Amino acid sequence: MDKTSKNKIKKEILLANPRGFCAGVERAIEIVEKSLEKYDCPVFVRHHVVHNKKVVENLESKGVTFVKEVDEIPDESIAIFSAHGVPEDVEISANSRNFKYFDATCPLVTKVHLEVKKHAKLGRDIILIGHKGHPEVVGTLGRHPKHSNTKIILVETENDVKSLNVNGEKLAFVTQTTLSVDETKEIISALKKKFPKIVGPNADDICYATQNRQDAVKQLSLESDLVIVIGSKSSSNSNRLKELAEKCGTASCLIDGYEDFNTNLLEDKKVVGITAGASAPEYIVDELIAFLSKFDFKDVRNLSKNNENVNFKLPRELQ
Repeated sequence: MDKTSKNKIKKEILLANPRGFCAGVERAIEIVEKSLEKYDCPVFVRHHVVHNKKVVENLESKGVTFVKEVDEIPDESIAIFSAHGVPEDVEISANSRNFKYFDATCPLVTKVHLEVKKHAKLGRDIILIGHKGHPEVVGTLGRHPKHSNTKIILVETENDVKSLNVNGEKLAFVTQTTLSVDETKEIISALKKKFPKIVGPNADDICYATQNRQDAVKQLSLESDLVIVIGSKSSSNSNRLKELAEKCGTASCLIDGYEDFNTNLLEDKKVVGITAGASAPEYIVDELIAFLSKFDFKDVRNLSKNNENVNFKLPRELQ
């Protein structure tokens, strides 16, 4: 559908598919909720279990306490690590304490951690493509073995690649799972051009959920006058969805919920697209649809079917 034909259509809401919770987020939240149900002792989570304001607030209302570091967690509690993964030092610290802990790290992030260890063992320096300071990146950097003679270097842009001074004969790359697929491919291409012998995974480490949601937003952007992304500002994959919609030439905004939406953005809009980051619950989508109906956006259509059927197992004690 081209831009001119959209003006002839009555006001409509298009829903991206897939959208919202991915399997890693579902697993992390379920670990927290099952821990609340099973154990009488307090439940503490190191960092926000997922990057979504409303999910965190909901868990806090059920009695979960979020802390910055393990040393803030009292003995005889239940401790949980967030879906983003943690450095090895955090695990070592937890093992020295008198509390039970569960690791809610997404299995796809754990896969990247294992790749870092494998490459280090094989004597390769490692390039990590990611955003400085993001919890997932901090965790992955912290999985590089301290006793290794190799090094791990963070790269954020193609310009960073140009300034790299490493031995290209024994070099590997891994990536943060929630980046922009297109942006990551460009950086990987630059790495391969500069270091022809660099090795990496058969497919890059962008997770299936990130890629699927980005592909859905590309389609959504072609058929919408405005793309609303439901997700928190701290969510990397949600920010990438907003950026991708804008890169496709469609106005976009990122909101935690309908109460944050600037209704001025609806002026002259006929078709509004809605998607949600991998940490955003579906009920917020429903609330936004109900809110937009007050502005005559009453027709709702899914652009495609959601064919995601990935599930990750819970820790044995919580099954």
